[in-house]
Amino acid sequence: MSAVLKISNLHVNVGETPILKGVNMEIRQGEVHALMGPNGSGKSTLAYALAGHPNYTVTDGSIEIDGVNVTEMEADERARLGMFLAFQYPVVIPGVKVADFLRHAVSNIRNPDRKEGEGLIGMREFRKEIRERMNELGMDPEFARRYLNDGFSGGEKKRMEILQLAMLQPRFAILDETDSGLDSDAVRVVSEGLAKLSGPQMGVLIITHHERLLEFNPPQFTHVMLGGRIVETGDASLANELHANGYATVRARHPEAAAENAKAEAAAAV
Repeated sequence: MSAVLKISNLHVNVGETPILKGVNMEIRQGEVHALMGPNGSGKSTLAYALAGHPNYTVTDGSIEIDGVNVTEMEADERARLGMFLAFQYPVVIPGVKVADFLRHAVSNIRNPDRKEGEGLIGMREFRKEIRERMNELGMDPEFARRYLNDGFSGGEKKRMEILQLAMLQPRFAILDETDSGLDSDAVRVVSEGLAKLSGPQMGVLIITHHERLLEFNPPQFTHVMLGGRIVETGDASLANELHANGYATVRARHPEAAAENAKAEAAAAV
């Protein structure tokens, strides 16, 4: 039976400011969901709240992974239960090689009770696996010897996120505007990489403004966020409609949420 990521009546503040105002969603392993909406609607806030970022405070509601309430859990605990977030702006860590970072991360995920300093996944096994994954993704093996995101282009940083996804094999992957700032070729590479990894063991939430990432990963469910709430849910045709016509009709159908979204956009611009 497939696991479920269940978000119930989720309210989230950043500082004293309410951003999410009652979000409900269920994602099952094997499903691809798209989350769309204008700037200031709360998409990235949802991503960070799901991952357990300490600056995002849940004031009401809950997050469950396969029946386990993770709302109060730290980010690393959620990761061990199968949650993964691909960042919009991946962090640069000079001095830490990609291979060393991934070996530690894989060891922690596959042995959740491991303490720092205890044994890592065997080097021979790890090298074999990372080579296979990089070959599947069309990545140069030298990539693993570089420092994590240090001097990487925008496309290389996003490919690094997809490599992490391939190695960690989470139950639920959240991609926060992974296509942001990439040219068409880089988006295609990242999109094809994600398509190769998607399958019955992984539920995917793609947060995006654009259609390019969805061309290779068509969603079964499309959600529209406005003013901190999900105001509409449909299939892939809803994503196509938004790409073609923008959010004007959505705002017209949901004037109260649109007004709240406009306030959030104005505040962010100050």
